[in-house]
Amino acid sequence: MRSERVKKGIERLPHRSLMRATGLTRGEIEKPFIGIASSFTDLVPGHIGMRDLERFIERGIHAGGGVAFIFGVPAICDGIAMGHRGMSFSLPSRELVADEVECMAEAHALDGLVLLTNCDKITPGMLMAAARLNIPSVVVTAGPMLGGRYHGTTRMSVVRDGFEAVGRFRAGHLTEKEVYELEGCICPGPGSCSAMYTANTMACVTEALGMSLSGCATSLAGMGKKRGLAEQSGEKVVELVKEDVKPRDIMGLSAFRNAIRVDMALGGSTNTALHIPAIAYEAGIELDLEVFDRISRATPHIASMQPGGEYLMEDLEYAGGVPAVLRVLETLLEKSPTVDGMDIKELASRAVLLEEGVIRPLENPYHKEGGIAVLKGSLAPDGAVVKQAAVEEEMLRFKGKAKVFESEESCMAAIMGGEVKKGMVLIVRYEGPKGGPGMREMLAPTAALQGMGLLSGVALITDGRFSGGTRGPCIGHVSPEAIEGGAIALIRDGDEIEIDMPGRRLELLVAENELARRRGAWRRPKPKVTRGYLARYSRLVSSAAAGAVMKRESEE
Repeated sequence: MRSERVKKGIERLPHRSLMRATGLTRGEIEKPFIGIASSFTDLVPGHIGMRDLERFIERGIHAGGGVAFIFGVPAICDGIAMGHRGMSFSLPSRELVADEVECMAEAHALDGLVLLTNCDKITPGMLMAAARLNIPSVVVTAGPMLGGRYHGTTRMSVVRDGFEAVGRFRAGHLTEKEVYELEGCICPGPGSCSAMYTANTMACVTEALGMSLSGCATSLAGMGKKRGLAEQSGEKVVELVKEDVKPRDIMGLSAFRNAIRVDMALGGSTNTALHIPAIAYEAGIELDLEVFDRISRATPHIASMQPGGEYLMEDLEYAGGVPAVLRVLETLLEKSPTVDGMDIKELASRAVLLEEGVIRPLENPYHKEGGIAVLKGSLAPDGAVVKQAAVEEEMLRFKGKAKVFESEESCMAAIMGGEVKKGMVLIVRYEGPKGGPGMREMLAPTAALQGMGLLSGVALITDGRFSGGTRGPCIGHVSPEAIEGGAIALIRDGDEIEIDMPGRRLELLVAENELARRRGAWRRPKPKVTRGYLARYSRLVSSAAAGAVMKRESEE
């Protein structure tokens, strides 16, 4: 066992003495050491119920013959961090999560890990750590929140009924009294926000990767089923330790392709185009944006989940969850092992689809293609990403005049000030991984546009990114980003922009000689941040097209 490094032999007497000080008995010291990387915090609704799940995981570990050790990992709520400086820290925190799990597992020579997670950047950070460390691991996602209720009937989610309500209020469709009533109803309790936003998309991706037990992704927060899965996960990780089954045995190329396919079928968050390649990178597998687009073209969109559709996570759970999605996709899946001990195709064959209205058959999808499209062209030579399943058909192709903003805040001020008109293509630049720094999500402006009814005639393009809650013709991850001298840095007000999602094109319709002239005059702006973590992050982070990973020293 790995833990023998810190506990075996006469020379480890002082080490064992320190362990005995924590309450361990001599017998327990002989057992496998299992870390529970818990991202519990009072700050994040998706994580406030984790103290309960820690207990059940601990019970499972002890039942399996191991010893459990809980340690903390940071968690940021993207909703609370949205629309201000705090969002700059969200994506960079993914790397901190991975690093902290690595530090604790290596320093204490843990034999296995249960990774207790839920929200947006924490789940991919945990998976990155599992792939990097390659010690037996099981992921437990803490589960989705129930939908909110307003006046007893309307089911609500935080984006449509919270962030978009700001735009509806500005447009005169909501009173101030209704706004204050809504804030107490939208998020009724613990769990990740109730629709197919980034947190729940990543939970489904984790299950499809084979790294959490079957049924875990959609199992609702606070329910007995979730507690049972937590306990089973604790027992399972000890079994994996004894059988020496490691994450890279599970997360092979086929597993990543299956996970992308499930993502496309569900119409999940565009943030997976950052997170899945970053996890694969830690597993020693290269995944570029072309893989996403190729799989999306060949995968029907079969679940109409909010924000682009109508259903919430509780509906997906009661329809059969990810196992039911796998059942529908069975003929498209590749063989791949899972922490359950069964191949993913075997899990698919055993699953039951309980509600075809939520999960449609392949021959009757909501859309013929999957949720995400990768666009390229003169504006994004290395690629850009859009959630095409959440775009109205008339906006899949669009041509408009650019209105350029140098930050999210200036764009938001223009929207709320009534300056945005139909026919515009809003350009928000210097918000990429390096330029932001931190690649902020643009949910506040996109939700305001949606709430004001403008996304039927306005597009937004950025080198930043979008929340899983964004819908409409909003294109992010434009690469190269502005701070690197990408074409997005050269756009001027009034330039014509052409968007063609079916054709996968994103074009800046400006003559090449004029672009060359602008490029010659362009000067790289001074960094927005010159000290602290974000300054280090900006120096080391890769392009969004490569997953915005922190480059290894050999790759700098």
